[in-house]
Amino acid sequence: MDVLNLLGEGFAGALTPQNLVWVLVGCVLGTAVGVMPGLGSSMAVALLLPVTFSLDPTAAFIMFSGVYFGGLFGDSITGILLNTPGQASAIASTFEGHKMALNGRAAQALATAAIGAFIGGIIAATLLVFFAPVLAGLSSSFGPAEFFALAIFAFAATSSIVTDNAAKGLASLLLGLGIAVVGIDGVTGAPRFTLDSPNLFDGISLITVTVGILALGEVIYVACLERHINDKQMIRPTGRPWLTRREFAEATPAWLRGTAIGLPFGVIPAGGSEIPTFLAYGIEKRLDGRRKKPRFGTGAIRGLAAPEAAGNSTTGMAMGSLLALGLPVSATAAIMLAAFRQYGLQPGPLLFERSPDLVWALIASFFIAMVVLLILNLPFAMLWAKLLVIPRPYLYAAIAVFCGLGIYATSGATFDLVLLLGIGLLGFAMRAHDYPLAPLIIGMVLGPLAETSLRDAAMSANGDLTTLFQGPIVIAIYAVLLVVLVAAGRNRVLARRRARTAARETVGVS
Repeated sequence: MDVLNLLGEGFAGALTPQNLVWVLVGCVLGTAVGVMPGLGSSMAVALLLPVTFSLDPTAAFIMFSGVYFGGLFGDSITGILLNTPGQASAIASTFEGHKMALNGRAAQALATAAIGAFIGGIIAATLLVFFAPVLAGLSSSFGPAEFFALAIFAFAATSSIVTDNAAKGLASLLLGLGIAVVGIDGVTGAPRFTLDSPNLFDGISLITVTVGILALGEVIYVACLERHINDKQMIRPTGRPWLTRREFAEATPAWLRGTAIGLPFGVIPAGGSEIPTFLAYGIEKRLDGRRKKPRFGTGAIRGLAAPEAAGNSTTGMAMGSLLALGLPVSATAAIMLAAFRQYGLQPGPLLFERSPDLVWALIASFFIAMVVLLILNLPFAMLWAKLLVIPRPYLYAAIAVFCGLGIYATSGATFDLVLLLGIGLLGFAMRAHDYPLAPLIIGMVLGPLAETSLRDAAMSANGDLTTLFQGPIVIAIYAVLLVVLVAAGRNRVLARRRARTAARETVGVS
């Protein structure tokens, strides 16, 4: 009952006129940015970071969470109507969603995606109410060794799972860790990697890195590819934007299964929603194969319903993992962790004790955001799709201007603008050579935590590093990490075998 009372107080805070406006602003911005391929919620949050200093922390995080949830559905709109998913998390939804659109069922496909996102998000938020305090209580028993193990878990999982090339993921992670250690060492006072430049004594701002890597890097990348981009014809949704009773009954089991698949991945740092959406799609395809008349490949509603529910349930639980453990499971969550630090807050058990008003108002806003997104997306999905007609040169020029203005507003230093350009070029190079960006962001955010935890653990044990592998929680974290890595390696081996078999069959037929 205490939890319900706290949630009630959270709703009282979230339902104030000011916070309701920020919920709406976040959902609108998230959906609008998600609709435009290549942008996504991580870029939106990164761009908003420099301009939210003047906001109350509760209002800022309510807006960020609206952007996070809204971006997922916006990604799906382009996937369904253009067969061009906004982000990797929407790829699985395009397989059957776009076929539904080609068959004249685009409106029903958008409704399926909106309802699936609502169901997955609501269930995740409900579980979050009861389990976030439990996770926070568990994390109160964490010491330096446990926090170091948690950081290693995040490093290893994100660098090995989010990309097919583990070496590129590891290189991206090491780059993020390298950026994190630039500046004056807080313990010894020695300058590290500053090139004797006073401008780097305070380190490289995480805001500068996130805006440069995610936003300016994307602008440069798109500018270089503009002449090679072929605009696809958008399918215009016609007919009823709701589901019949039969369609609803067909999609409901898939929504529930997708939600169940996505929930655990909100706690595992596996790169966000990409893996659970593919798993949800794969399970539905296997189940469909047992039917007398399989429907996959022709626009099966279950093939769209399951990935949509899985994506939003993962995002909902990811917010719980961020609040209770301080563990970001995706690039967007990592940027939100940076935002907490921007306000002098540290997610974890102390956040629930010191800032309960913020935590419970934020959790309550998740429920409100789900309802707002359902209202915005069921009848107005086609209106969002019209954002795709904005000429790319105007759109990306505006993003570049906001990048520069935001960074200059936070520091007032010309050097930071030069640094922003350099990091933007780095982001362009990483995209051009297919290096993942999430490990870099997570490495920079969690790098200081890992370094501090390592030092504290070594000092408390008089230099005995075996203390890093002692204790039930530490052993459990490393055991789960081992299972995750083995499963990921096995899936890659099987995928390569299937690819080789398909190639041989193709050669044999030709």
